[in-house]
Amino acid sequence: MDNIKRICLWSGPRNISTALMYSFAQRADTKVFDEPLYAYYLRHHPQAHTYHPGADIILETMENDGEKVVEKMLNNTDKKVLFFKHMTHHLLGLSRSFMKQTINVILTRNPKDMLPSFDKVINNPTLNDVGYALHVELIDYFKEHNIPFTVLDSKKVLLHPEMTLRKLCEFATIDFDKNMLSWQAQQLQEDGIWAKHWYSNVHKSTGFLKYKPKDSPFPKHLSLLLKECQPYYNQLLEYSI
Repeated sequence: MDNIKRICLWSGPRNISTALMYSFAQRADTKVFDEPLYAYYLRHHPQAHTYHPGADIILETMENDGEKVVEKMLNNTDKKVLFFKHMTHHLLGLSRSFMKQTINVILTRNPKDMLPSFDKVINNPTLNDVGYALHVELIDYFKEHNIPFTVLDSKKVLLHPEMTLRKLCEFATIDFDKNMLSWQAQQLQEDGIWAKHWYSNVHKSTGFLKYKPKDSPFPKHLSLLLKECQPYYNQLLEYSI
């Protein structure tokens, strides 16, 4: 096995995962990859392609075979550090065995903050759309197979970006790079073709935005989903750095 650090970020949607990808893209020793399993997910999920923006072009332009995507991930040697931004729900029934060869980081966010944001793009989301239960399942898999992992909470990253990133780099056994704290306000060439639907705030940013609590009332139609998500989020917080 080579000495390349392959970091897999396992995120739910609207969890500052794109900002973290931009952060790692500032490192000279790192190459980033934006949701390489997206087309696999759209191909094999029974309904997702009907409501995800840009689904047809994603399916046309990206690899649809999940096993081939994983093979490319494990064989890529472009840089010393490879950062793969993933949505946890993109895994579907794909074998998790490759995670024994990657550095696994779960990214979560308080559902009170996340659900209203996600609902603006995907109406009436389900528990499977937002990732909390899947993250807990993933932790169970990591424990069963003695796979190291860590958890990042989006709020902690926004409140204390340098401290949290230093802890993350320590977990990944890579040096912290201060360049990770800021970037130019522009698109990354590595952005997925879906960026226009999801990344407008990141494209305007020059670093991690300051955390601001939601000041608008929580949408009533999401109350039941919030009740489902909260116990899983509480479990995830027990492991956060």
